[in-house]
Amino acid sequence: MLNKTFNILLVAFAALLISCQDAPKKEKENAPEPPESSKTDWINLSNSNSLEGWHIFQNESGEKTGWFVEEGVYTFNSEAAKGEGNKSLITDEKFTNFEIQFEWKLSPNSNSGFMWGVSEDSKYDHPYVTGPEIQIIDAETYGDDPENQIHTAAALYDMVAPDRVMAKAAGEWNTYHITINHETNSGTVVHNGEEINRFPLHGPEWDTMVKNSKFSNMEGFGKYQEGHLCLQDHPGIISYKNIKIRRL
Repeated sequence: MLNKTFNILLVAFAALLISCQDAPKKEKENAPEPPESSKTDWINLSNSNSLEGWHIFQNESGEKTGWFVEEGVYTFNSEAAKGEGNKSLITDEKFTNFEIQFEWKLSPNSNSGFMWGVSEDSKYDHPYVTGPEIQIIDAETYGDDPENQIHTAAALYDMVAPDRVMAKAAGEWNTYHITINHETNSGTVVHNGEEINRFPLHGPEWDTMVKNSKFSNMEGFGKYQEGHLCLQDHPGIISYKNIKIRRL
């Protein structure tokens, strides 16, 4: 009788032990799956040795050149460019609300710009006809000239001047962190770690800014909330690297 009771207890203990071992496994099996990548994830737009994810504006024929990639650095050299028409580089994808950060440098007296909301419709012959631009330029070009602060680095080109000039000397790397959010009607520019420009993206204040600018007669300017991003072609040598974007 004692042996029978002992065997029953032994079987019960073994069953309890197995049950305890299975519990974590069942809990693990019932655990929720990790969330899929969301629109808040940062996307790397820089490839080490190719222009994958980008193309030259309206370049169906493939004749336009001028952009080169080496070890993740995207460089436009106007003297090496070939083909007719605008040779700005634009993203394959379109974006609406986002923040983007990248580094840029240029040769003396060079000029470029970052644009958003660009349409590639054939009726527009340049990205700037539709896309607002954050200016990229050699700081020595305009210096402290008060008449041209709306054309200096970090300006919303021809519309809103930055609080101050933060650009480094030609040949040195600068950083931009730009936020475009149509839902909050807000655009900001952080240049070399300091927020020095902010502006609306639509509404009466925006309309007045456009009316008083060189873009007043461009019917498509600023009209495309969803559009391509653009790195502008211009005379000189301009380089970009570490381009990352996050949808908002």
